[in-house]
Amino acid sequence: MSSLQGHDDKTASLPQAYASAVAGQRNAAVLAVCQGLFTCAISIDLTLTALTGWQLAPDKALATLPFALITVAGAVVTWFAAFLIQRLGRRLSFALGAGSCCVGGLVSVWSVFNAHFWSFCVGTAMVGVFQAFAQYYRLAAADAVAEQFKSRAISTVLAGGVIAAIVGPALASWSRDLFPTALFAGAYLVVAAMGLLSVLVLLAFYRDLDAPQATADASVAASPPRPLGAIARTPVFMASVANNVAGSMVMMFIMTAAPLAAVACHHGIDDGAAIIQWHLVGMYAPSFFAGALIRRIGLGPVLLAGLGLNLGCALIAMASPSLPAFYAALLLLGIGWNFMFVGGTTLLAQSYTPSERAKTQGFSELLRYAATALATLGAGPLLARFGWETLNAAILPILLLSALATARWMLGQRAARAQAAGSMG
Repeated sequence: MSSLQGHDDKTASLPQAYASAVAGQRNAAVLAVCQGLFTCAISIDLTLTALTGWQLAPDKALATLPFALITVAGAVVTWFAAFLIQRLGRRLSFALGAGSCCVGGLVSVWSVFNAHFWSFCVGTAMVGVFQAFAQYYRLAAADAVAEQFKSRAISTVLAGGVIAAIVGPALASWSRDLFPTALFAGAYLVVAAMGLLSVLVLLAFYRDLDAPQATADASVAASPPRPLGAIARTPVFMASVANNVAGSMVMMFIMTAAPLAAVACHHGIDDGAAIIQWHLVGMYAPSFFAGALIRRIGLGPVLLAGLGLNLGCALIAMASPSLPAFYAALLLLGIGWNFMFVGGTTLLAQSYTPSERAKTQGFSELLRYAATALATLGAGPLLARFGWETLNAAILPILLLSALATARWMLGQRAARAQAAGSMG
């Protein structure tokens, strides 16, 4: 009994900041599991939904519509999701989002069995609702820890997608023939199962947390919230949006078209699945070291490296339609997205006070989803009309704009450090 009492005393004597960091990392680990389940579900949709749409669509020009509706539904829901999270808390809100995935997967199963294109669109849109809520996992992890741990928490959550990046497309290949009379129906049953598992994990293990406010920031936290327009004009917010939006838009634009482009270039359906699998590994594997890399070389260089990798993707894809070129381009696209996304999210978490969180996060995610919805809606028609090489050339102006916004923020940071050093001297 005395030893237990002594243990309790030691636990109670832990500094609040350390205890908060431990609890925040535990929550990040739970969210990493949920990110893995989400990635597993969404990777099945990434691999098969364009092909399923082609199979079911009354007009082949509509083939990518079900896949695009994942992003469109996410764009519609994401703003409201931010305020629902604020009202109901993250735990219940995230569980509701995961529940929509379960229902959407079941609707998709029914649609494939009955060859009903429009109800299939409803099912994929419900998966998009899940995606809208799941995109707040990384922000929830960042909000639960102090400033110096934010990039690590974000990376921890995204690292949960690594195993799913490998398992998801493999599950898609295995489960698509689960029901011989309905090609792809089994895969959407797996999507429903991933949603159900997410609900159970969230309700059982996740807890709502916020990082304790540092004393130095107390006056800022207590000040009235700024108008959204004032926040949006700050260089840190603009740089965060430039990287989150540009990285996601470019990634979805190329990834949506890649399986169809691979088949058009006389590669097999299984090759398309393997390309997406390789791409997903590139998206999530760098999360094991992205946070440490940011701490070592700085946030700006990591963001610029991400932009450079996306440029490399475009150049390789424009140079060759061979299967190795598809693999290399999509791998670089995934790594580039990871660097831009982790870095952009770290910047976003630095751009608001707690009282400004919901509207700032919601606005940022709305912009990102609107851009990616446009990219996914346009990918199929542009691929059919202009081809794979032109599709990759179209991302170059987007990368240039993102580079300019990032450079502006970096120059502002350098000027601020120089001014601080001068005042100290």
